[in-house]
Amino acid sequence: MNRHIGIYLVVCGLLAPSLQAAAVTPLHDGWRLQSACKLSAPGDTISVPGFSTSDWISATVPSTVLAAQVAADIYPDPYFGDNLRKIPGTSYPIGHLFANLPMPADSPYRCGWWYRDQFTAPAAAQKGARYWLHFGGINYRADIWFNGHKVADSTQIAGAYRTYDLDVTNYLKPGRTNVLAVETFAPAPSDLGINWVDWNPEPPDKDMGLWGAVDLVSTGAVALRSPMVVTHFPDENLDTAELTVYAEIENATGYPVQGVVSGSASGAEFQQTVSLAPHEQRTVVFTPEQFLQLRIHDPKIWWPWQMGDPHLEHLAMSVRVQGQLSDQQTIEFGIREITSELTGTGSRLFRVNGKPILIRGGGWSQDMLLRTNPVRLRQQFRLVRDLGLNALRLEGKLDTDDFFRLADKYGILVMAGWCCCDHWERWNTWTPEDLAIATASLRSQMLRLRHFPSLLVWLNGSDYPPPANVEQAYLNVEAQTHWPNPVLSSASAKPTTVTGVSGVKMTGPYDYVESSYWYIDKVFGGAYGYNTETSPGPDIPSRASRAKFLPDPDAWPPSADWSYHFGGGGFTSLNVLEDAMNAIYAKPASAAQFTRMAGTMAYASERAMFEAYTRNKYYSTGVIQWMLNNAWPSMIWHLYDYNLEADAGYFGVKKACELLHIQYSYDDQSIVVVNSAYKHVDGLHASVDVRGIRWNELYSAKTVVNASADSSQQVFNLPARLFNGMERIFFIDLTLTDSAGHIVSRNFYWVPYTLTTFDWTATLYTHTPAERYPDLTALTHLPPATVVAHAEIANIARGREIRLHLDNRSSALAFQVRTAVRTSSDGLVAPAFWSDNWIELVPGESRTLTALLPRDAPEAPVIRIDGWNVAPQTLTPTAAAGGSAPQ
Repeated sequence: MNRHIGIYLVVCGLLAPSLQAAAVTPLHDGWRLQSACKLSAPGDTISVPGFSTSDWISATVPSTVLAAQVAADIYPDPYFGDNLRKIPGTSYPIGHLFANLPMPADSPYRCGWWYRDQFTAPAAAQKGARYWLHFGGINYRADIWFNGHKVADSTQIAGAYRTYDLDVTNYLKPGRTNVLAVETFAPAPSDLGINWVDWNPEPPDKDMGLWGAVDLVSTGAVALRSPMVVTHFPDENLDTAELTVYAEIENATGYPVQGVVSGSASGAEFQQTVSLAPHEQRTVVFTPEQFLQLRIHDPKIWWPWQMGDPHLEHLAMSVRVQGQLSDQQTIEFGIREITSELTGTGSRLFRVNGKPILIRGGGWSQDMLLRTNPVRLRQQFRLVRDLGLNALRLEGKLDTDDFFRLADKYGILVMAGWCCCDHWERWNTWTPEDLAIATASLRSQMLRLRHFPSLLVWLNGSDYPPPANVEQAYLNVEAQTHWPNPVLSSASAKPTTVTGVSGVKMTGPYDYVESSYWYIDKVFGGAYGYNTETSPGPDIPSRASRAKFLPDPDAWPPSADWSYHFGGGGFTSLNVLEDAMNAIYAKPASAAQFTRMAGTMAYASERAMFEAYTRNKYYSTGVIQWMLNNAWPSMIWHLYDYNLEADAGYFGVKKACELLHIQYSYDDQSIVVVNSAYKHVDGLHASVDVRGIRWNELYSAKTVVNASADSSQQVFNLPARLFNGMERIFFIDLTLTDSAGHIVSRNFYWVPYTLTTFDWTATLYTHTPAERYPDLTALTHLPPATVVAHAEIANIARGREIRLHLDNRSSALAFQVRTAVRTSSDGLVAPAFWSDNWIELVPGESRTLTALLPRDAPEAPVIRIDGWNVAPQTLTPTAAAGGSAPQ
């Protein structure tokens, strides 16, 4: 297949038409894919025009081998049921880390796999033009052939996280047919590949192939890459920003070259003349001491979203040789400075532009097959913002540039670093080649990521810090590439001889614990310090979501297909959750009961985790929910599921992360008001209403609150007389209103008289088991509540919005009322952005909830409503007054 490819140009870090930047030809479409075991022809034959690929698989790039096979319908959806296990090569034991195991003898991925692309290159743009093949990611090794010539072999192309720019000027045929052929090889257990730890299964190809973009890039004699702006504020007033500009330049010729590197940023223009020896690579630096115009007065500053506006500026840089444009890059950057320090208690505290920030984030995962979808990616960032989180952690899985651009735009901070649990942390078995690949991988990622303002910190290890020689080698690369942000040795508390203590902890838990754990524990995962990964574990997707990945979504007891969608390692069962559920609430008799009770448990513990860390700031300095999302459909570790449905745990976290928030403390029965915004708020009104299981009034109080910026303050202490044993369950209803009487936070708790007693001496890395559970069985016998509902649908600027009106017309509490948008056949509609969910309605209370629908929602959606003591009902929305309903 031969194609003519349009020319695109690098502008603002995006591929968009322009006449002012170096030409980039994306090699995205028209690829063919085949196993090397089915071929006998050598690379110099495969990589010339005329070679037949009629029996090859059609593919696009980026794509792993298995992703291309799935896209070509060679295999059915590997995420449904146990389809993954039916793909050849998926015979490794369930729950084991495949990255540490060799390919099975029958695996088709033991062979190399060829990617071939035949295309018409653009005509020569200028005399003396240079042409480069840019590879954004190859897993793991490759031989690269271009027009019959081997450009690089598998000793040079090795490392899943390396990027490559290969000069193919001598082989390119401008304006004519060209052929690129790449034979890729999967990682071995002794390679620094991509692994999925215990999050989910690993695909049988180990994500081998061209997982990053491939581009043909043309420049002049000198190429300019990886421009960056680094900010320093000389004082806390932030009225002057000192900018330092960096760029990497390379003389691609065999003779000396003199050029002029120039640029503009935030209204400042600058340039300098450089002389380069043959094939010299150099970092060009513009400092505010040399170029006074880089001292920017009254700058527009980039902030994480909760602190201010994530404002982005533009940096344009170019290099000219003999007056002719040789190369140019334009990026977006933020004027911001990130620092970190150890608190008096030894915890890592981050500051953005000098101001402290409590990190509240989630662990991010790419798709298990490394597939990309721009619409889905943007939806997920909207979910992150809707949750109120301010950070994401990437353990490996260093996502695309589009991911980081969205993080910049949405004001979401990013923790990035290497992964655990395979050859990346088996340093005692490393060879000199491993260290070379690791440092080259780090250099690639430093240069790729360093300009994004969302980057908070880089972690040189995950579960363990590297040994001294490796850590020092990493630090050298980070210094050489002028990484502008903090660096930590690992995500754990283990100190090193090179950089000392990290100030963070990785002490779990990862499985279910009761809400009080987060307040009571002072040794493990409780709310002190900076916990880089922790959570109460499972969060069961809804029936509608399960139907998209299980053939038996209503099975009870759960089938083997269900358990295949648990985790790996120590998380291959839900026993911890089930034991707690049976003891605290009741033993479920159906999948529906199990889902409802598991949801309530996730809501309460997720909310408590974030609330405890927030209350204790800055004794606590950060918490990362493990995880935010999943690489494939899973029953554990997410706040929204793989199908992007937000369920109970999501709404518990969304409640806890409100900017103005009122909350209950399980350890000392205090009521706390939290201001997570960075401005003072006066005239708030806090109220508390405590009731018994029969909805009998026990206590109420009100007070006026003035909330300082970024503060946490105690406003009530529930009287000890309440806890005299006469009541076994307390309903605690909290409300916070502004000076105009508008509700800014509403929070409702169900608290047992006797909290969980934990067996601290039996603590595992997964969780601390309960010695004695609390008793909340009475919640399963609440009197029925009558909730009358009606729904409207309206067209608003952001899309279509559901307005759901709920009215509790009974004398009973309506407990954990859940609402969902569905198709008329009960199919999933996601993501739907509900204003609130899994709520309580006190007797006589009315509330209105809203839900912004996804653009692909059906024309006539329905609303499902149910609760612990609320009968299920289905509504069809009508047209809102002043709006229009779907036709």
